Amino acid sequence: MSEAGQGEISWADFEKVRIVAGTVTRVEAFPEARKPAWKVWVDFGGYGEKKTSAQIAALYSAEQLVGRQVVGVINFPEKQIGPFRSQFLLTGFHTDDGVVLTAVERPVPNGTRLA
Repeated sequence: MSEAGQGEISWADFEKVRIVAGTVTRVEAFPEARKPAWKVWVDFGGYGEKKTSAQIAALYSAEQLVGRQVVGVINFPEKQIGPFRSQFLLTGFHTDDGVVLTAVERPVPNGTRLA
């Protein structure tokens, strides 16, 4: 993927992005989505529970997601995705097989910010 036009950012820019760990509490089917997706609810500790639509169904079943700790960006504006309101961005890496979720190496308290 090209990085042309993506210049350096300052530490202050990075600090504006609230990237935190949370635990998946609930997953539901999202049949209205154009591409296979789940509705995912995550407990972000002191930031509360937030929901999102995530195109991760190719690699993850609902059962594999509930209880899993994930990483999300929680200070983007909410986004309407069909009939569903997404409140955060679930982070991951695009591969030929699907999106691989960003994971923490060992458990951290929900709401812990990426440093």
